[in-house]
Amino acid sequence: MGVVAGALALSAFTAPTAQAAGTGITVSRIVVNGGKPVVVGTSDVKEPPVSFRVTLPAGYSTADWFAWSAQPFFYHDTTPAVGEANADIRMSYTCYETSARIADCEGTLYIDPYYEFDSNNDATAWKIGVVTRLWKPDGGLKKEQFATTSGTLQVKRWAKATVNASPEPVTKGKTLTVTGTLKRADWVKHSYTGVSAASVKLQFRKKGSSAYTTVKTVKSSSTGALKTTVKASVDGYWRWSFGGWSTTGAATAAGDYVDVR
Repeated sequence: MGVVAGALALSAFTAPTAQAAGTGITVSRIVVNGGKPVVVGTSDVKEPPVSFRVTLPAGYSTADWFAWSAQPFFYHDTTPAVGEANADIRMSYTCYETSARIADCEGTLYIDPYYEFDSNNDATAWKIGVVTRLWKPDGGLKKEQFATTSGTLQVKRWAKATVNASPEPVTKGKTLTVTGTLKRADWVKHSYTGVSAASVKLQFRKKGSSAYTTVKTVKSSSTGALKTTVKASVDGYWRWSFGGWSTTGAATAAGDYVDVR
């Protein structure tokens, strides 16, 4: 079985509507992160998996790894989101010979939000394109083609929630105040900032139970603050849970235990 490994930078690709004579190479079965959104914070590097299939035109063989190259790329609008001049998003992958003209490839993206994202508008549905090349025996470029696909990759901003229920302990029947915050990654400020006007569920889990139930839904303030009151009845855990948006990941706070006496 043949194998080829690559590590290419996704540099300033564009996605034109037409190109010169094509390479005849097709790239199919593109799957990024198992089809799930990629949720990115402010500092942690994300390495979502990527897999795809390459089918070569007649006259080319997967046994000759130096005669061709093929790779997906990602963009939004008309210019790839990874195509900034200082971008350093890399895609490392390995292709395995499946048949004489078919290779199956797998690898990972390398996403460092501190360097790759300079706008919160990058939290969107990235389009998926492919770039294919045929090479001459001396290593020179013979043909090159950029092509679009119908695939997309949803990129979201990481969100996190906190909770505090007080007083602790509390007398049965008395008022319990539950506060907290909902914040998400701000790729411009490289920090977490409040999420405003978000519908966040206040949930409760009775001591000895494994399931949370929703008590009420509260809107976050302009700074992402959360606050409400409930009547204390039994011992248990309180938490805030946010389901997420198309641009923002879900967030659930760790439960805060309250002893009711």
